[in-house]
Amino acid sequence: MTAPSPGALAWHQDRTIVRCPDPAIEIHDPRFEPYRLGSAVVERLWTGARWAEGPVWFGDGRFLLFSDIPNNRILRWSEETGTVTVFRAPSNYSNGHTRDRQGRLVSCEHGARRVTRTEHDGRVTVLLDQFAGKRLNAPNDVVVHSDGSVWFTDPGYGILMDYEGGKAPFELPRNVYRLEPDSGVATVVAGDFDRPNGLCFSPDERLLYVVDTGAPGHIRVFDVHDGRLSNGRVFVTMRPGGSDGIRTDRDGNLWSAAGWGGAGFDGVHCYAPDGALIGQIHLPEACSNICFGGAKKNRLFMTATQSLYAVYVEAIGAQVP
Repeated sequence: MTAPSPGALAWHQDRTIVRCPDPAIEIHDPRFEPYRLGSAVVERLWTGARWAEGPVWFGDGRFLLFSDIPNNRILRWSEETGTVTVFRAPSNYSNGHTRDRQGRLVSCEHGARRVTRTEHDGRVTVLLDQFAGKRLNAPNDVVVHSDGSVWFTDPGYGILMDYEGGKAPFELPRNVYRLEPDSGVATVVAGDFDRPNGLCFSPDERLLYVVDTGAPGHIRVFDVHDGRLSNGRVFVTMRPGGSDGIRTDRDGNLWSAAGWGGAGFDGVHCYAPDGALIGQIHLPEACSNICFGGAKKNRLFMTATQSLYAVYVEAIGAQVP
């Protein structure tokens, strides 16, 4: 990674007045230039979490839900009012969220060690809480395929300690799963990760990207065919920090939350389909997860340690309900 320019570190200085184009949005490759809006700046929408995670956009209600894991709650940011209220507490230490093709909320719960779906009437349906007769570890992040199948990672961070769940022994390997909601049948689609974490499909769903936040510290990509994965290979290795939540845009670029690398690294990294780093959005906190939203699906929302951020880009998120 090239060294950040002095202006790119402006987030660590006074941002009362921000010069446009925002120096916190850095171009590494000309291919990123079309996605940067000259008059759009990175905005801190709210702060006050202990570890913010799992943003998911509800366009039909003009709001965003996101997790505050240690505080055991799901928060709701309103686009109309700019306010943050409690959506659900306790939340079973929920982490990652998405929506299925019927617009229902699908959540990974550390505390209850399960994947759930919130029905339109508010009822919570348990999609999966065990595999092969053993309890799941602590499901982390989740996506839904256009065929309705639910794909999620289970690295077990929620049972490592009491801060984001409840400390407990592991009963299963740290797998990536595919679940058929109608039948309740789950299969392991990848079992060779250290800590599988964020995941997302390419726009055409022919590829699945999966982050490993364990020792490898990389993002892998797989070919997808008939609900199975093949030809796994390393897409990018992130150093000196690592990745977490990821999303693709309609052009096939991969946008990755980035953290634990310090100033000049933390924020969001954008990779072209060939794996080249083409742009960065610098934040003053480790970024945990991201999603596209807004009326035109061109607003990038970022959860980062204690805060919620957003920036408009000239990219449209893929697979946004």
